[in-house]
Amino acid sequence: MENRFQHIFLIAALLGGFAASALAQDESEQQTNSDSEGETVLDAVINPDIERRRIDESKIDTEDFEFGFYGGVMSIEDFGTNNSYGLRMAYHITEDWFFEPTIGFSELNETSYELLSGGSDLLIDDERQLYYYNLSIGFNILPGEVFFANRAYNTSYYFIVGAGNTSFAGDEYVTYNFGAGFRFYTTDWIAVRFDVRNHLFTHNLFGDDRSVQNLEAQVGLSLFF
Repeated sequence: MENRFQHIFLIAALLGGFAASALAQDESEQQTNSDSEGETVLDAVINPDIERRRIDESKIDTEDFEFGFYGGVMSIEDFGTNNSYGLRMAYHITEDWFFEPTIGFSELNETSYELLSGGSDLLIDDERQLYYYNLSIGFNILPGEVFFANRAYNTSYYFIVGAGNTSFAGDEYVTYNFGAGFRFYTTDWIAVRFDVRNHLFTHNLFGDDRSVQNLEAQVGLSLFF
């Protein structure tokens, strides 16, 4: 009788073990299917099938050089305000910094002494021609955009400072210049510029050395290449 009960308990234990094993396998398969479905959904959302475009960096348009011309007015201390003209060429080292050589021309009016005294002219005609050239370094600030006629145009403000030479009255004078400007890009290779500069030098035309400041306002067109 005792052996019969042992056989019954043994058979029941074996059947329970098989049932538990089958249940665990079924749950594992369901979990695997669920994870596989979840990965498929995430893959469809996170990993879209997009073909990457190949880019040749050597073909990127850099346009680091700038060439332009300008016109404006220059107030020459003691000699009135006159038209001025010039050429400029710049090399943009980075997006922020650039070098700019400039050459300009203006003409001197008669001084108030010459106009009121009625005496002889202080300068002959050739000595009234004023030429200047300088090399400046500029820094672009506040890059931005303006919107006109449903189109966006790039802009930038900049400061500039440099040194050079001014020639008039039969002599040459070391000149320092500083100023600011605004650049308006009509396309990626054409820009309109508005500049204000101050040219400082010292001369002794009236006997003693005298430091003068000569303000100039310019409007110009630049081409980038």
